[in-house]
Amino acid sequence: MESTLESSRTAPHGGRPSGPGPRIGILVVAYNAETTLEKTLDRIPKDFRSRIAEILILDDASSDETFTAGCRWSQLRGMPPTVVMRHTKNLGYGGNQKAGYALAAERGLDIVVLLHGDGQYAPELLPEMVAPIERGECEAVFGSRMMNPGSALKGGMPFYKWLGNRVLTRFENALLGSRLSEFHSGYRAYSVAALRRLPIDRNTDAFDFDTQIVVQLIHAGMRIREIPIPTYYGDEICYVNGMRYAKDVVKDVLEYRLALKGFGTCPWIPKPVEYAFKEGDGSSHSAILRLMRTMPPGRVLDVGCSGGLFAERLEALGHTVTGLDFVEVPGVRERCTDFVLADLEEGLPPDIAADYDYVIAADVIEHLSRPERVLSDLRDVLRPGGRLLLSVPNFSHWYARLRVVLGVFGYDRRGILDETHLRFFTRASLRRTVRAAGYDELRLAATGAPFWSVLGGGPVAKVLGGASRLLTRVRPTLFGYQYVAVLTPHAAQTIIAGEHVDVQDILNRQYVPAEQADRVGATT
Repeated sequence: MESTLESSRTAPHGGRPSGPGPRIGILVVAYNAETTLEKTLDRIPKDFRSRIAEILILDDASSDETFTAGCRWSQLRGMPPTVVMRHTKNLGYGGNQKAGYALAAERGLDIVVLLHGDGQYAPELLPEMVAPIERGECEAVFGSRMMNPGSALKGGMPFYKWLGNRVLTRFENALLGSRLSEFHSGYRAYSVAALRRLPIDRNTDAFDFDTQIVVQLIHAGMRIREIPIPTYYGDEICYVNGMRYAKDVVKDVLEYRLALKGFGTCPWIPKPVEYAFKEGDGSSHSAILRLMRTMPPGRVLDVGCSGGLFAERLEALGHTVTGLDFVEVPGVRERCTDFVLADLEEGLPPDIAADYDYVIAADVIEHLSRPERVLSDLRDVLRPGGRLLLSVPNFSHWYARLRVVLGVFGYDRRGILDETHLRFFTRASLRRTVRAAGYDELRLAATGAPFWSVLGGGPVAKVLGGASRLLTRVRPTLFGYQYVAVLTPHAAQTIIAGEHVDVQDILNRQYVPAEQADRVGATT
């Protein structure tokens, strides 16, 4: 925790829980909770204490005696083993949880329950909080104050907070496709193994940490269960700015949803290693696949093959595919005839085979710092007259232009401004690049914008997609979303009278020295 801990102590009188069950830990986050902490801990059911492997009390640099209160309680006889820590600087509500979950994993806990030191959530329900995880029914359990209609208001929740809770929860469910009764309870239990799989270290340190971890759970396909809990509002000070919290929550959910559609980024949701196969109408992948259907079966090098889904379709057409990528996605070797693990930033591996009939580089070269070198290497593994099928995003598309003009240029999670793109191409710069790499252009076409992907299909996507394709035909440099090129290595030979003659020989024959030209001119 980067030297943010002032000290720690462990209760000497507690014992390890007996039995083969999971190691259960209670993470108590506390800030200025001197008057409530010990009362809250006293409410932990006595018959449950023997099942607790460890209690972790994390004082987030309180200005009162919270740390002393925690230490005092930890020394009482018969209490579970307890670690009390005080951060020397305030990490924030989310930052305190990050430190606590890291400590829970370090100390070998299997289940960790988040309990607030102010007593707002009922320690009496700790057995019910861990039970669904113990039974293997879920990876997280949330205590909900909204499961029983009317109980939150009866428990003293102010009406404006109740209303805000309901509005935000409905909004979050709508955008995330979830059905939780409450997103904003801080009473939670997690499987520590599940937490290890989530990038919670990227989350905010503020109060919307809880929202981001819910989104991460849903995104990872993990199961969440809810149990009803009572509502309690006492005299404790609330440190949450309601309006700022609501704004942050809305921002988090919109950031996640829009990032999945390709607009903006979402740093607390990891980008998948496997590159998605784009099979929708008008995509670059579908355009290349359509072209390959018209070509005779041959040997194919699929550069940037990812999980091999595109290669699998080529194999079904009768092609023999060698996949190449810098990571080996599970299942790729089953979808390709052969697979080569190589980082294109270091160039093609020297032992790569040659004389391929086709090389596919679909949405690849924009991810490279030196695409010209890789294109030259790919030219050398093609047979004479072979084909390179290449696709790149069009940086001069109206969306990218508008972002630049408005001064809001930034990277997106996917699309033209994908955060992993190192090079941008217009039609003119693409042509210069492939020409310099030694290719002749046989075909260069543009695809329309992927409304089918952004809108998830439907009649609106169909209409917009049709309009985009029409505008792309009228002005591809402005409305084309991606370019798809069919290239061939520049011919070093030509055919005269059925013989292969080096091009330079033809140029030599056509060259007439100046003095000879003068004699010819004089005789005529």
